[in-house]
Amino acid sequence: MAFKKLFLLFFIPIVLYALKPNLLLLKVYKDQNISDWVMSEKLDGIRAYWNGKYLMSRSGKIIHAPKWFLKKYPPFAIDGELWTKRGDFEHIISIVQDKVPTQEWKEIKHYIFEVPHVNGNLFTRLEKVKPYENEVIHIIPQYYIKNKQQMLLFLHKIESLGGEGIVVRDPFAPYIAKRTAKALKVKSFLDDECEVIRIIEGKGKYRGLMGSLQCKLRNGTLFKIGSGFTDEERKNPPIKNDIITFKYKELTKYKKPRFPIFLRVRYTNKNNFKRDSNDFNDR
Repeated sequence: MAFKKLFLLFFIPIVLYALKPNLLLLKVYKDQNISDWVMSEKLDGIRAYWNGKYLMSRSGKIIHAPKWFLKKYPPFAIDGELWTKRGDFEHIISIVQDKVPTQEWKEIKHYIFEVPHVNGNLFTRLEKVKPYENEVIHIIPQYYIKNKQQMLLFLHKIESLGGEGIVVRDPFAPYIAKRTAKALKVKSFLDDECEVIRIIEGKGKYRGLMGSLQCKLRNGTLFKIGSGFTDEERKNPPIKNDIITFKYKELTKYKKPRFPIFLRVRYTNKNNFKRDSNDFNDR
């Protein structure tokens, strides 16, 4: 019995850690030189890495996709986003997080933006996926950037359609399994995730309703979000320990988000879903 407890205590965490993939992660665009780069829409779905045998999250958690969904996957690693449509994140996660997959998986597609462990430039790597494109696997289109103005027009088009932003990349860079300046996210507003610490009652017209949320960033910084909520969300606000997404203009000198605006609940504590901080980090 003692041996069994030691096995569960030490062996299982090692196995889970061993499954955690090292993936390419984005830095933020800050007017860098992007000539001869490519751009694509940044899909707000669930990051999903296929290692040739298992589909998993950024933190290495197994994603319980149905067998038919995985039937035509390649025998090599691919990386992308599980996605349905713009503005559908809550629905996507409700499908993907279930341990027993439902028929709703028919709405999910796996949009591929990388092929780890393959030599060559970005297009050479993505070319390897083309024979496996089907009703489930799709390659995210990449468009060459002529100049900054063209990139900003593309950004504004995506945002006007309800998208969250775009990704710009150096297509000649090799695969880089860490956060890199060779791949950047571009958005009109900055955004981030935070944990709800306390619900603060409103005053005046919001008396008896939620007025604002006290939140905590991953680095421990506390701040409040009081705008961006509908009347219904003020009646039924996020609960303590929920992870929410918000947008903001910049950080103050105290490193707090300036003019934070609530966007949506990213992970809720209501369903007792065990989160890993890496799972709600933006790629």
